[in-house]
Amino acid sequence: LKLYLGGAPAGPAGTGKTETTKDLARALAIPCYVFNCSDQMNFETIADIFRGLAQTGGWGCFDEFNRIPIEVLSVVATQVKTIQDAIVKFTIPENREEEFQSA
Repeated sequence: LKLYLGGAPAGPAGTGKTETTKDLARALAIPCYVFNCSDQMNFETIADIFRGLAQTGGWGCFDEFNRIPIEVLSVVATQVKTIQDAIVKFTIPENREEEFQSA
């Protein structure tokens, strides 16, 4: 959590992964949005979700992530990597624009 690079709870259905994530977010006072994934989702849909999460500072919980087509997951992996790289880069105040350097 300290690195802000996300997590991926895994396990059998019905074991409380989503509820645990929501409870942790609630305990930390972070908004948590749950998205039920389907084969109808494309990379643009997920990019819009990521954009909203980045703007709000909230957590995203993607239920049934395995339903997303593999072609879309390939692009999503690149999107996630880009977001994580930006988090790592801008964690260092000197890498930010001058007006955002005071943390």
